[in-house]
Amino acid sequence: MIPLDLAIRLREAGLAWKPATGDRFAIPDRDLDDVFVLSNMTVEVHDLPEGQIIGFNGTTEWALDDVEKDEAIWLPREDQLRKMLGGTFRRLERNGVGHRVTIEVLGAAQEFTAAEAAEAYGEALLHLIQAAR
Repeated sequence: MIPLDLAIRLREAGLAWKPATGDRFAIPDRDLDDVFVLSNMTVEVHDLPEGQIIGFNGTTEWALDDVEKDEAIWLPREDQLRKMLGGTFRRLERNGVGHRVTIEVLGAAQEFTAAEAAEAYGEALLHLIQAAR
């Protein structure tokens, strides 16, 4: 899983989230350290005229009925990040410090290293988003 700070940087760079079942997210501004998962049972997206909200159904641990989608920070999975790299993705390798993702942009290879593969993918995607701006 990518760190929350990387997820925030991805969102600030313009990564759009279309919530889907199985997506993980955090709610940092509510002092909740939990990572939530969208499901059809307890946490699901509701489309309202004023926008999307994430509803918490049947939760008794804390008083949280719903939050606006914009309050939640999407934590994309490794497979989602790899897919978003599209045709720029070249390879994922293990190295001495963790994992290295190589992408190719305009014929030039660029590498991103992190302890976890998902984080290396996230850094590569952040680079692509920022370069496109």
